[in-house]
Amino acid sequence: MVDDDADTREFTAFVLEQAGARVITVASAAEALARLTQLQPDLLLSDIGMPEMDGYRLIRQVRSLPPDQGGQIPAIALTAYAGEINQQQALEAGFQRHLSKPVEPDHLIATAAHLVIR
Repeated sequence: MVDDDADTREFTAFVLEQAGARVITVASAAEALARLTQLQPDLLLSDIGMPEMDGYRLIRQVRSLPPDQGGQIPAIALTAYAGEINQQQALEAGFQRHLSKPVEPDHLIATAAHLVIR
């Protein structure tokens, strides 16, 4: 889970952990890239609007990685940018899903489970 907002990171991690997930949180896209290649998580959740490197740029960089370094990881854009155009941009950039903040916990869990269990 990558988000520059600490409250969002903590809430999202709490929701997913209550559903049985093990969650690693980071505050920047650069940190997410570094951890992704080291840890090989099952799912990436990323905010879109972050300083320095936004979520679109993050997912494009992730998608350029080889599969064994996380290049094909399922990914969810979790963002306050809720419009249809924003959803299309997220999907075109490489995310499989786009969820608008504030996200309903059950919807987040169901979406994450669907992508991981495929």
